[in-house]
Amino acid sequence: MNKVISTDGTPIAYDWTGEGPAVILIGGGPTDRSTNAPVADLLAGGFTVYNYDRRGRGESGDTEPYTVERELEDLQALITEAGGSAMVYGTSGGGLLAVRAAAHGLAITKLALWEVPYIIPGTRPAVPADYRDQQFALREQGRYGDMLELFFLKAVLMPEEFVTGMKASPFWEGMGATAPALAYDAELAGDFALPAEQLAALTIPTIVIDGATIPWISAAAEAIATALPSPRRRTLTGQPHNVDPEVIAPVLAEFFAA
Repeated sequence: MNKVISTDGTPIAYDWTGEGPAVILIGGGPTDRSTNAPVADLLAGGFTVYNYDRRGRGESGDTEPYTVERELEDLQALITEAGGSAMVYGTSGGGLLAVRAAAHGLAITKLALWEVPYIIPGTRPAVPADYRDQQFALREQGRYGDMLELFFLKAVLMPEEFVTGMKASPFWEGMGATAPALAYDAELAGDFALPAEQLAALTIPTIVIDGATIPWISAAAEAIATALPSPRRRTLTGQPHNVDPEVIAPVLAEFFAA
């Protein structure tokens, strides 16, 4: 495990593995860098892979107040560490940050996106208008389990009986360690609207990937691809949101190597 220091002094923990062009992996939701570790290992044969804990997650620090700009500075610190430019893979909520970073002008040379959770009107119920405020309020109260429940029920749209089952499982407590960062993802997502103008301005090679198992997520993938000037598009039919690393890694490797 290594650390870089972001502009505001926050230590950002990361692992690196492999040799070759730099690829940075960005996760989302109530996870740390361990979630992307299998993908990192599979890409290491052809790339130098930087897999990091976003601020407030895992072994990275946290400096309040949270701002999206500070998350962009964290990613910039990783890009600098990687040699000044890098290719980026953003998965789920991490894709929100990846798109924002590319639009902000960070030195991202290629961008791969897996099931970024923009909400296209009419494809699903909207996230409550006060979702962001609810998450920050629960965070201040230390109600991390309630943050997870709100995320899964209102943002992910998981059926209530599934969430009840998850709450009874051992990994629910483990997710509590990263649950406070769900407020940060809520800040980043805003109203979850597709940033069509930002996407239209992206000229770097970009691939948009989905698994065709969640209709509203697939609708978002189509909308992202439509908004981009010249996207590449792949569907890994039958893959759940927690995509199999063995399935997606070859797609990423092919795209990054091209």
